Amino acid sequence: MDTLQTAAELFHPVFASWLGRLDTLIAMLPVWMKPLWIVALGLPAALALISLGLQGLSLAAPRITAIARTTSKESTSQPLFYVLLAFGVVALLLFPVLPFNTFGEDIKLVKADGLTLIKVLAVVLAVWTASVSIAEEIEGRTALTLLSKPIARWQMVVGKFLGVMLPVILLFLLLGSVFLCSVSFKVKYDSRETARPDPTVQECQNEMLQTTPGLVLAFLETMILASVATAISTRLPLLPNLVICATIYALGHLLPTVVQQTADRLEFVAFAAKLLAVVLPGLDYFSIETPIATGQPAPPEYLGLSLLYSGIYIGMALLVALLLFEERDLA
Repeated sequence: MDTLQTAAELFHPVFASWLGRLDTLIAMLPVWMKPLWIVALGLPAALALISLGLQGLSLAAPRITAIARTTSKESTSQPLFYVLLAFGVVALLLFPVLPFNTFGEDIKLVKADGLTLIKVLAVVLAVWTASVSIAEEIEGRTALTLLSKPIARWQMVVGKFLGVMLPVILLFLLLGSVFLCSVSFKVKYDSRETARPDPTVQECQNEMLQTTPGLVLAFLETMILASVATAISTRLPLLPNLVICATIYALGHLLPTVVQQTADRLEFVAFAAKLLAVVLPGLDYFSIETPIATGQPAPPEYLGLSLLYSGIYIGMALLVALLLFEERDLA
């Protein structure tokens, strides 16, 4: 801030005065609120990036963009979106003040539970949006009317998937911003409850930055399940879709452990476990509980491999969705 103020003085005294007032205002803020500049700058930047991406997509693929925009507007106009958002905000605001009885390690449980909550709410929204926008439109013959226009089936599948993801992205950004604020506040709250010295701004900021990769991994996991829900919606309605996605979510987190435990058991059991581990997504690799428990940040290489894996699996799921939709008799 001192460097900025010196540069402003060289440029114009008015800017120097404005920055001086801003510096005074920031100094008056509580310690846990000072690192929130990450959220204040990151949220608008992410929204602007998404808007630019949609503008570019509208130029490259206007039909896909139109389907995506229509699907996302239908989702965000429904009460479920706001119910999930409100529930998530209230829960994330309550987590920092709930007693976890971990003798000073409550911050780790707050981060793990917060990431799981955001992920589950986003998956519910994705499955519901996919079922309403695809399965119900097929059953109601709306899809047949849409395809009577110069729109290919693959364009409809891709557009629907993007339309499913847009409200999920918005939910992630809003809840993720609240979550990072609650993590910073939890550091201050724990120091007061345990009679420890007040934390520094750097400590609060480090906890926020350590949590950010967890949000990225949770979002990638949600994208995988959203692509699976899109494929299932081409054939099945909401309730079976929700049950199947919940089963995949559970097995995806348990299969690595099951494979290890059945390695020395019956050959058929071990083969079945390995086969399921190959076919179903390995969602356990997107969990960040171990780095949170050990206080170590997720390495960039791990994030890169997770992004590559999720991209490949999403592409395969959308290919299956297209194959199922191509064979579907809409008449």
